Amino acid sequence: MTLPVKNMVFPMVVKNMVFPMVVLYILLANSCYIAAMKVKNSGFFFKNSSSFRSSHPIPLYPSLRECNIHGRKSKTVACDIQGTLLRSESFFPYFMLVAFEGGSIFRAFFLLLSSPLLLVLDYELKLRVMIFITFCGLRLMDMDSVGRAVLPKFFLENLNVHVYEVLISAGSKVVFTSVPRLMVEGFLKEYLSVDCVKGTELHTVGSYFTGLVSSSGILIKHRAINEFFGEKKPDIGIGTSSFLDRPFISLCRQAYVVNKEETTSSVLPREKYPKPVVFHDGRLVFLPTPLATLTMFMWLPIGILLAIVRVFIGIYLPYNITIFLCTLSGMKLRLKGTDPLTSENGKGVLYVCTHRTLLDPLFLCTSLGKPLTAVTYSLSKMAEILAPIKTVRLTRSRNKDAEAMKRFLSEGDLVVCPEGTTCREPYLLRFSSLFAELADEIVPVAMNTNVSMFYGTTASGLKCLDPIFFLMNPRPSYTVEILGKVPKELTCAGGKSSHEVANYIQRQLAAALGFECKG
Repeated sequence: MTLPVKNMVFPMVVKNMVFPMVVLYILLANSCYIAAMKVKNSGFFFKNSSSFRSSHPIPLYPSLRECNIHGRKSKTVACDIQGTLLRSESFFPYFMLVAFEGGSIFRAFFLLLSSPLLLVLDYELKLRVMIFITFCGLRLMDMDSVGRAVLPKFFLENLNVHVYEVLISAGSKVVFTSVPRLMVEGFLKEYLSVDCVKGTELHTVGSYFTGLVSSSGILIKHRAINEFFGEKKPDIGIGTSSFLDRPFISLCRQAYVVNKEETTSSVLPREKYPKPVVFHDGRLVFLPTPLATLTMFMWLPIGILLAIVRVFIGIYLPYNITIFLCTLSGMKLRLKGTDPLTSENGKGVLYVCTHRTLLDPLFLCTSLGKPLTAVTYSLSKMAEILAPIKTVRLTRSRNKDAEAMKRFLSEGDLVVCPEGTTCREPYLLRFSSLFAELADEIVPVAMNTNVSMFYGTTASGLKCLDPIFFLMNPRPSYTVEILGKVPKELTCAGGKSSHEVANYIQRQLAAALGFECKG
């Protein structure tokens, strides 16, 4: 009697699955047809719309390269950030950064799933969909954190150098954009000294976003610039060659367009950044375009398994076997210089390292093939449990830390990172001078890392996951360069102050790495 029932289950399941898909297909097809008819009737295809050309002649605006940037301090510049200040026309990667870094991996995954649908939607509806998925239920404080610590780095790397030079040459700068104001305002005002930012406002309830646009709707640039300036037009307007930007720049006294060939080749070099990015947060190394984000999600299961294997290798196997197996797993460890091996005064050698990740002491031990005691200012309980070497957490009390370091130096070799915190960028932070007062046998070690997918450091995330994220990278690398012992006459025993010793070692390490000293 149960056989017919079982036989009917599968057809019912198929029916329940297929029916919604058919309905969705019909709706999408109908939407695409309506959108196509709107585009056709609006004269989007200029080749087939002679009436549009005759009644609405399109003015030709000069390229931005022809704009003279000298003597503009009394002028006002108006432009957009999307496709103008930024070289990329799509804003999807920046929504993905907010979704992943401010929200969660699940929010980022839903945004990725929406990317095929976004291809068939018009601009306004596409923007509303991305806003809803990215911001629905997101806390205001999370958006503020991402806006200050994550997005500026990616914005700077994607700046159009020609637009940037024109913008900073002007005395007054106003940006009009249809993307959410909260995503770009902090960067524009802090890094580019923009006076005013007009963008789409988001609806909030308490300390959370609803994912909806405020009652004012998506910002329309030519309406916004008309309301903001009134009869007094801005001196310079910058837009793209798209016909959508022409109503906007036509309201300016002088109008210039950014051509596509200019956006792909004009990259702002790091040395010309208006403000150096010493600290930034977030896990993602790459700009998360749809294809790059899809690659990341496909790699995640492999990366997690690979990280577990690498952790096991590092904890339980001898150093020589560890190096061999880690190399087979895709990791690259490069050692430069030679180890002094022993101390001349009977005490341990103090290794002074640059601080790139929490794994610095471990990779130094593996490179030297001997155990060291590591002292650190911040270490999670999980990292202490998993660490295959002895670790000591400092208290930031100078007297207590000095006593602890002296005791461990009398027992053997010690490794310390006097920067106190990790730094991802090519800078060395100010060194604490405490280590210089405790040892005369000092060996500077320049350490650097290279990753392609995930950063192994974070300020706002879980510190215990930092090593895991580093080991999840497909081909992470560590470079360990031993610079040799500091001459005795350049230590405190030779009459130098602890600050002089610390500053000398900082400069020595920075020169070896090609970094810049800060502090």
